[in-house]
Amino acid sequence: MKKLIFVGTISLFIAACGGGAGNSNKEGSESSENKEQTEKAENGNPSYDPKRGEGKFTTVDISEHLDAAKADAGNKVFDVKCSACHKLTAEKLVGPGWLGVTSRHEPVWIMNFVTNTDEMITKDPSAQAQLEICMVRMPNQSLSDEDARSLLEFMRRNDGVK
Repeated sequence: MKKLIFVGTISLFIAACGGGAGNSNKEGSESSENKEQTEKAENGNPSYDPKRGEGKFTTVDISEHLDAAKADAGNKVFDVKCSACHKLTAEKLVGPGWLGVTSRHEPVWIMNFVTNTDEMITKDPSAQAQLEICMVRMPNQSLSDEDARSLLEFMRRNDGVK
């Protein structure tokens, strides 16, 4: 009798945990998609784009060649606001290393991340994945648009753009 109760309890547990989960998640994702489409229709803004990120930048014009003056200014921003947590290699310090960041992310994503850090961590899957690895939320550094653009150019130089 104890075996029958045990098997019945396990069966109910499995049915409760797995039985309808697929359908409810599907319905939930459809609701999220409908909500995003509704938001897009109501405020006229595009829904979230993981290549662009979340922020005021929609495009970033970059030259094929490096702007050395901006890169030098970005180096100064890095020294003051970024070097305590980031290395210029792939090695993680507090935050991830910067080597290759410009090949992993679009320039507009980088600009939105460094100027709108909190929203990006809340919404962007890539930023959330980094948070899980680093375990420390990046603070908003209150960068100006000019400082952010210079920092992007410095990142490009670090990644070998000439």
